Amino acid sequence: MAENENLPSQNNQLSVTGDKKNLPEGMTPSQIVKALDNYIIGQNKAKRYVAVALRNRQRRIKLPEEIRDEVAPKNILMIGPTGSGKTEIARRLAKLVKAPFLKVEATKYTEVGYVGRDVESMVRDLMSVGVNMVRAEYEEKLKASCEPMVEENLLDLLLPGSSEEKKEDNTQTNETREKFRQWLREGKLEDREVEINVKSKAGVPGVGIFGAGNMQDLEDSIIGLQNALNGGKNKRRMMSVHEARRVLLEENLDRMVDQDKVADEAKKRVEQSGIIFIDEIDKIATKGGEGSGRQDVSREGVQRDILPIVEGSDVNTKWGIVNTTHILFIGAGAFSVSAPSDLIPELQGRFPLRVELEALKKDEFKRILTEPKNALLRQYEALLSTENVSLNFTEDAIDRMAEIAEEVNFRAENIGARRLHTIMETVVEDISFSADEHAGETITIDADYVNKQLGDVVQSQDLQKYIL
Repeated sequence: MAENENLPSQNNQLSVTGDKKNLPEGMTPSQIVKALDNYIIGQNKAKRYVAVALRNRQRRIKLPEEIRDEVAPKNILMIGPTGSGKTEIARRLAKLVKAPFLKVEATKYTEVGYVGRDVESMVRDLMSVGVNMVRAEYEEKLKASCEPMVEENLLDLLLPGSSEEKKEDNTQTNETREKFRQWLREGKLEDREVEINVKSKAGVPGVGIFGAGNMQDLEDSIIGLQNALNGGKNKRRMMSVHEARRVLLEENLDRMVDQDKVADEAKKRVEQSGIIFIDEIDKIATKGGEGSGRQDVSREGVQRDILPIVEGSDVNTKWGIVNTTHILFIGAGAFSVSAPSDLIPELQGRFPLRVELEALKKDEFKRILTEPKNALLRQYEALLSTENVSLNFTEDAIDRMAEIAEEVNFRAENIGARRLHTIMETVVEDISFSADEHAGETITIDADYVNKQLGDVVQSQDLQKYIL
């Protein structure tokens, strides 16, 4: 596959002319790739594609208005076996830029007119992600200013009527209230029970409240409207001060956050920086000329329904109309049975960038076990450390597990890095089961131990009979 002309050179350096002040803000492609390297081993070509796609978004924002709307995102089609890192690349990319991100499976959708989820629901779900993201940011900013209010609310619950007496300058009451305040701050009253009014959330009614396109969203909208009109139902509950603090903080933040501003900001982020990852897109492809009746017709129908969303269209949500023109779509699939050419031509054209992810080899498996911040070895070492058991994986043990992963993937079905989870779980099964008996010990896992746990399975010619 030829490299796309928009990709940076192998040294990951951007060719830039003019004043650097005119450069887009944000991470450069090389910085994005470097950040992805902390979590994903190998697949440099795929990382470079997504890095450039992200950088082009930042460049687009700096363009004059008359040309900005004409620059559409270059959607990407990732081709590779399961477990090769397709989903993780997209998910980590979204986290890097704090963009609304949604992963969907193409097989979950049905053609318009059939019972099931319609393709527009992916945009509504992405909008929901965006709203929750923006609301969380607003609440974090307001949290500090809310804490004094929550403290006063808790004191009112612990000392009913004391706030009114405080206004009347009752010295004894004021002293008692201040003493309780000090105890609260010292954490001495966390287990004390109080009775509190719990109000159901009213939801976020808006102009497009009845704009949703399926029954589930319509029912949610009606319930939200009823709660809004009724002001929410109050329910008296007994709970600890610790739980009450959380409830009161949520209620105070809910009152302080401007829901209209949240919806507006979320809509802007979704439209300008949202990412939708469509997995298993190969499962809705149809084999040209082989027609298998209704199933192929249904798959093609789903493709045709997805097409306008990817091309750019207006979708009604309960937060208003969302335009999908500048949302970045990343399609992914193994394409082991079908091929990208089996997708309808119009949909193929909406994914101009295609990248093949490579099957993982022994060296990649070894690096996956040790290098990422969330490396599997570190995860198991941390889990066992909670029971005061120290695990020590020798170099030859790591080599052997990587070798087994490659061998089993080659001889059985290739499930990529997911194979390592099964291997690791099998290797440490006995230790994990009897961890309480090994408290305070350091257990060394070497190649001989790995062979003892996995040797018989790997040597068997009929791998389908075994969990590996």
